[in-house]
Amino acid sequence: MSKIRVLVVDDAVVVRRLVTDLLSADPELEVVGVAANGKLALAKLEQLAPDLITLDIEMPEMDGLETLVQLRQRHPKLPVIMLSTLTERGASATLEALARGASDYVTKPASAGSLALAQAQIRDQLIPKIKALFGRATLPRPPILPPRAVPGPVTPSLPSRPTLPSRADILAIGVSTGGPNALAAVLSLLPADFPMPIVIVQHMPPVFTRFLAERLNAACQIDVQEGEEGGELRPGLAWIAPGNYHMTLRREGASVRLVLNQEPPEHSCRPAVDPLFRSAAGLFGAHTLSLVLTGMGHDGMHGADAIRQLHGQVVAQDEASSVVWGMPGAVVSAGLADRVLPLDQIADELMQRAQVGRPLRSVQPLGR
Repeated sequence: MSKIRVLVVDDAVVVRRLVTDLLSADPELEVVGVAANGKLALAKLEQLAPDLITLDIEMPEMDGLETLVQLRQRHPKLPVIMLSTLTERGASATLEALARGASDYVTKPASAGSLALAQAQIRDQLIPKIKALFGRATLPRPPILPPRAVPGPVTPSLPSRPTLPSRADILAIGVSTGGPNALAAVLSLLPADFPMPIVIVQHMPPVFTRFLAERLNAACQIDVQEGEEGGELRPGLAWIAPGNYHMTLRREGASVRLVLNQEPPEHSCRPAVDPLFRSAAGLFGAHTLSLVLTGMGHDGMHGADAIRQLHGQVVAQDEASSVVWGMPGAVVSAGLADRVLPLDQIADELMQRAQVGRPLRSVQPLGR
């Protein structure tokens, strides 16, 4: 197996050395060059021919965003992982970089207090993401669930399931790597009067989830907000779990409201998809519609299983349109998906399923 060739771009000598040393220590990776700013990186690109670039956002002469724009003009599919700071400015710039074509991002250590901590943080975030982009999983394999029929592009027939799906009263979405663009592609096509509430877990740290909600809210006809304790579910409103908090649901009279907690991470994530999916299944049962989009790892698989056990519905993104087919791939491999679709067909599918059990009306996703 050939090594993944990486170009490290960062204006800080300490960060360049730290990233270079960590990547070089992995037998599957090779650092083929470094650059102190975007202009130098672009000049070295053809000669070094890297398989992937790590790109700092804030640099002199040519910053990461400008570099990314020029890079995408010349190499539209070359994987790029942004190095960001865990700040409001860093969150905003990172989401803009993802919108401009960055593959993923890694947050730098908040302070330079401990070299060992900084090394561990970058190593544990960056190396798995690099390998995931090239289909070289570094995470534990998902546990094997009881065998089920693996679906094709049509709904599989399972003896224990009703012939027709039940009316869906909630849409629960789980997503990770590639998520901001995938969410924008789906949610922006839903009409303002989408007939059910939406709850979302996107693997992201604090601050980032607030900026993501704001960007999506500006781009969508539905309302999109960052989750808050006690927030009420209502049709046409999407809640995104805030960074560092699991988000679950509770029934309160005629209402269903959000519950935030800081219980231990699941799959090394907080928020995690599984707690939300399990909670939705517990309250809505067969009336749960779930969607698993692009992302590394297998978070959401156990939650999807809980939904299917109660005869709810599971839709998954296909491999070809996913940035990383870890999460949806785990769901599909376990035979839990009712439909496996490319990203550009998912909004139509959600609208069709939203019509089941409701008065017929001629509603189409926006842009059709």
